[in-house]
Amino acid sequence: MPATVVVGTQWGDEGKGKLTDLLAAEMDFVVRYQGGHNAGHRIVANGEAFALQLVPSGVLYERTTPVIGNGVVVDPGVLLEEVDALEARGVDTSRLVVSGDAHLIMPYHRELDRVTERFLGKNALGTTRRGIGPAYADKAARVGLRVQDLMDPKIFRQKLDVALKEKNAVLAKVYNRLPSSADAVADVYLDEYAPRIVPMVADTVGMLHDALARGQHILLEGAQATFLDLDHGTYPFVTSSNPVAGGACTGSGLGPRDIDRVIGIAKAYVTRVGAGPFPTEQSNDTGTLMVERGQEFGTNTGRQRRCGWFDAVMLRQAVRLNSLTEVALTKLDVLDTFETVKVCVAYEADGVRYEHLPYHQSTLHRITPIYEELPGWLTDLSPVTSVEELPRAARDYVAFLAEQIGVPVRTVGVGPEREQFVTFAAR
Repeated sequence: MPATVVVGTQWGDEGKGKLTDLLAAEMDFVVRYQGGHNAGHRIVANGEAFALQLVPSGVLYERTTPVIGNGVVVDPGVLLEEVDALEARGVDTSRLVVSGDAHLIMPYHRELDRVTERFLGKNALGTTRRGIGPAYADKAARVGLRVQDLMDPKIFRQKLDVALKEKNAVLAKVYNRLPSSADAVADVYLDEYAPRIVPMVADTVGMLHDALARGQHILLEGAQATFLDLDHGTYPFVTSSNPVAGGACTGSGLGPRDIDRVIGIAKAYVTRVGAGPFPTEQSNDTGTLMVERGQEFGTNTGRQRRCGWFDAVMLRQAVRLNSLTEVALTKLDVLDTFETVKVCVAYEADGVRYEHLPYHQSTLHRITPIYEELPGWLTDLSPVTSVEELPRAARDYVAFLAEQIGVPVRTVGVGPEREQFVTFAAR
């Protein structure tokens, strides 16, 4: 049974957690394939809100095995705090499995993240300062520690000593910071974290392939989004991994032929956190209203998101990069009070019209969005339970977006609750 990928198509915060939660009801495994606790998925179920950082969204279903794949970077302290918080609310986390090949976020990664951002000043990238980037950098430099190293104290200490020799030199000589103690780090990771983490560790690659052989269903859940991708995003204002659908293969161990459905998640408008280009940004009353109605504040960080009109140019690129088979549109209800709604259908720069994302970053920074304006629906969508109940203007808006991006919109969110969505029939 082939797998399904859920991927963000904008700059994150599109509502991937809600859709993953909906799909997880039919899945046997839900796998996080990249990122760390720099991305939060908010799920509202039975009136309760859950903010998940590392634990996959499928944890709320008893039939589903949540898996943290090899492509994730794991802060074990954060993971255990999240597990404890879920257990305290009656959620069974005993099924959680962690890949032994996932890399560990270490204390020096967090410290390097903080001091580097301060050092960059006005050129800071706007990271969450949680050690994600430095952990991935060590992975690429082949000096990272992995989850499986917690199972071998001797190997853990050897690798830690090698890493700290270089990290302490950088922290002390470049940033004037006190060195980290190898003994202190080892005491926490081996004595406090390892006894609780090691029972979760498994060969997740073998587990997932065995599941496919049995005909079971697997959902691959990305964090961040397409335009935060290290290779295909608005570099350097990106994350340190590959959220695109191709990253689901490297981050889980499944192959391309194991995937037959790729669902792109998009908001009915666009948001972004931190620095970087944003062609349709509305730094005005429109943007403020979107923030207020959409409660646009980070699930983990609390940072206010920048808001703007839907950008079909971005979505066309996301369709290409991810081989999207369909789109799920979220937060359509946020636009309920707008008399008219705009959609960016192209860019213009230096007299040239762009219907796909310009490849050169300098062009992207000076483009002017070209908009189509559509009538709003001025109707509360939150009670809607079927496509037929949607106002004509809302249906026309969804149809226009699907026409612009070239793939069908199958699911539309009309509120934060698990049940607040409508499904468009396949044609």
